Amino acid sequence: MATIQVDIVSAEGEIHSGDAAMVFAPASMGEVGIAPRHAPMLTTLKPGEVRVQDPDGNEEAFYITGGMLEVQPTRVTVLADTALRGDQLDEAAALAAQQDAEKALEGASEETDVARAQAELAEARARYRAAQKLKGKR
Repeated sequence: MATIQVDIVSAEGEIHSGDAAMVFAPASMGEVGIAPRHAPMLTTLKPGEVRVQDPDGNEEAFYITGGMLEVQPTRVTVLADTALRGDQLDEAAALAAQQDAEKALEGASEETDVARAQAELAEARARYRAAQKLKGKR
């Protein structure tokens, strides 16, 4: 079976490096699936879950707050703003962050405050969805 090298890095350092059969990522225009020998691509990523499927079919999940995705025929690189392994997600903390972001959006008055609050809410919702999804897999 053909594989593709996957590297997930953030400002904190390398989060994951290894071979994969498939990679799924939350691109800005929708989720993308990347298989070995995929055409080169460069796109932005939105907050959400990156899933790496190993050659045996097992999946490992990572939560990212956004970043860039670079695809080459033999390598996928995720340059994340912030990245966490799926087992590091705390569902209660993610729900609290979502509720705080919703309150901040309600109280925002200036255009810049509204835009910032909307971005924080989108990130918090993505983190909570990822935590809920991973809780079901545990």
